[in-house]
Amino acid sequence: MAQISQTQAGYYGASSGHGAYQFTSLRDIINAFLVIYVGEDKLISKISKTDVRFHAQRALQELSFDTLKSVKSLEIEVPSTLQMSLPQDYVNYVKITRTDSSGIERVLYPAINTSNPTAPLQTGSIGDEGFIDANADGAIDLQSESDTWTAFKGQTGSNVGEDAYNFDTDLFDLFLGQRYGINPANAQINGTFYIDELNGKIHFGSSIAGKTVTVKYISDSLGTDAESRVHKFAEEAMYKCIAYAVVANRANMPEYVVQRLRKEKKAATRQAKLRLSNIKLEEISQILRGKSKQIKH
Repeated sequence: MAQISQTQAGYYGASSGHGAYQFTSLRDIINAFLVIYVGEDKLISKISKTDVRFHAQRALQELSFDTLKSVKSLEIEVPSTLQMSLPQDYVNYVKITRTDSSGIERVLYPAINTSNPTAPLQTGSIGDEGFIDANADGAIDLQSESDTWTAFKGQTGSNVGEDAYNFDTDLFDLFLGQRYGINPANAQINGTFYIDELNGKIHFGSSIAGKTVTVKYISDSLGTDAESRVHKFAEEAMYKCIAYAVVANRANMPEYVVQRLRKEKKAATRQAKLRLSNIKLEEISQILRGKSKQIKH
């Protein structure tokens, strides 16, 4: 039996830090950049560490949006209010799913035909003075919730079962014998949601009440120090992004140097995307084995 070293024993015995070897902290990248790129007879003769830190954080943000694996997830049980607050470090969502009784994640789809508009308190009719209420300070008084949201969450769809043969709510029920076409956007029973960006809330359809929902979203990787790290596949891309940002913002820098660094940044970012795409030949081969199956109409 192979012996386990003290380092391995400490790693496997710890409750945290598993898998951390594949990442490099942002602090180490900044320090390495100062050593490699800054100094006499180097690309950058002199620069403050504060400037490098700023460009490094911006590079990490930009790479997090479309290159790095920066998808985070948050699981909640949808309350009776059918609302949840957006995560603190939320930038955009990847997908929102509900978990069925078998632990399978069912994708929810956005309800593009509804919203949660701002609803001011109203008195009288449209032609009357003081149609919209305002307080003593001149600010407009608002209703607790809009009529649109009240009506949407009041839908009582019967599709809460896994095998229900209808849509998300009664609004889209499939009336057999009365419908000659189907809207693919609504042809699902998983449920719907929409995001109120102004108030930072996710609103769910009534069929999701009490269900377990997972929100997979994109962060900028700067929420905490532990998140400020870069996969080693993209470490070179970070150096090139920082170098290009520093040189491009300097006066009297030769244009050919700026353009060379821009091309190097683009090439390094493309290479990082390919590396992080995690393409496995065996997995692709397994999927392609079904290409010869006949599709019956």
